[in-house]
Amino acid sequence: MAEPQEPSGPPRAPSGTHDVLWPESARWEELVSRFARRAQMAGYGLALTPVLEEARLFRRGVGEASEVVTKEMYELTDRGGRHLALRPEGTAPVVRAFVQHRPSVPFKAWYVTPAFRYERPQAGRYRQHHQLGVEALGSDDPDLDVEVVALAAGFYDDLGLRRVELSVNSMGCEADRPTYLSALGRYLQEHASELCQEHQERWVHSPLRVLDCKRPQCRAVTEDAPRMVDFLDEACAAHFARVRAGLDALGIPHRLDPRLVRGLDYYTRTTFEFASPALEGAQNAVGGGGRYDGLAEVIGGPAAPGIGFGIGIERLLLACDAEGCFDPAVPTPDVFVVDVTGGQAARDLCQELRRCGLAAERAFGGRSLKSQLRRADRSGARAAVVVGPAELQAHRVQVKDLRGDRPDREVARAVLAVELVSDLLGGDAGTGAAGGGP
Repeated sequence: MAEPQEPSGPPRAPSGTHDVLWPESARWEELVSRFARRAQMAGYGLALTPVLEEARLFRRGVGEASEVVTKEMYELTDRGGRHLALRPEGTAPVVRAFVQHRPSVPFKAWYVTPAFRYERPQAGRYRQHHQLGVEALGSDDPDLDVEVVALAAGFYDDLGLRRVELSVNSMGCEADRPTYLSALGRYLQEHASELCQEHQERWVHSPLRVLDCKRPQCRAVTEDAPRMVDFLDEACAAHFARVRAGLDALGIPHRLDPRLVRGLDYYTRTTFEFASPALEGAQNAVGGGGRYDGLAEVIGGPAAPGIGFGIGIERLLLACDAEGCFDPAVPTPDVFVVDVTGGQAARDLCQELRRCGLAAERAFGGRSLKSQLRRADRSGARAAVVVGPAELQAHRVQVKDLRGDRPDREVARAVLAVELVSDLLGGDAGTGAAGGGP
């Protein structure tokens, strides 16, 4: 077999990946900041786990037969002969970290991370995408399920999304599953010829996958399929009823979707998914998750029930665009320093102003006064500080109001920071709103 030829031209981002540059990246920063704030208010702390994990973590946790493992996971053998995988999802690594480090319970963590899946790129779906999520381990209390779902719902509300619909289901537990799978299998066998081509062959090995299929043939067949909620034992039924009652009590609208299985083997009991009708097509989910009460044991740890969710950032931003919401202003400098005396004054003034809590910018390369003033205006800065030869000699500067109608004024260099902090931040230089610090 011939070696693949090196592409011509400069390197480009691989297919299915994308760059996020300024100013778009400022939107991502704000999105993550709002998520972090909501998670922290509920007692969740940041967890950072490696992008590379042992491949067996996902084979055990996500499932040997899952499409994530069989078709989508990026696997490699490193130079030490270790069989590794790029993280395809966020839950299993956090549970692995919990098992390895044994923190006190309940262990409540949030994360933001890239995830990797080899799938056909499409709008909002990349081979490297980015996820926000939370995981809570150590309790099977259904009120924890409600807290996790409410956290996600509140985050969507923070972004201004109004057309997000919540579906819920229960996957039961190991005691319920065999009876249900038997009933589902008999039903699918009767209707096998009506399924999509893929599931005509695969339903025997993975009957639950048929429920998750978005193709019209399978959707039509499963409309009347047996429902897991009708096979729940008393404990699972009570757990699910408590979850739904809790969502009602918090005013979180939701609907029962018996086909909601979330496509991963580790889910038990509560599963949920948020969808945005503003996104066209069947792939309109903007986040989801559920319980995984046996996952810690499956990967070799102690019994530790858990629940969590993941939210794809790229898909979520598409939903925001479709609704015309969450378009935060791009941060702009407070002050733009214009220096026509060689640049040293701009260098020193920017550092001084930043120490006092002001965002300060400048031009580089010895540009003319006219050019620097144009840059100052385009930057969005609220004020320009101008240093010419006369000002430099007198230890003074000119301050120009770029966004209001205050007249130009001359200020002594020694009190510039104090005046600007008072004008722009409403505080004292070096304290309070100005931030301070050396």
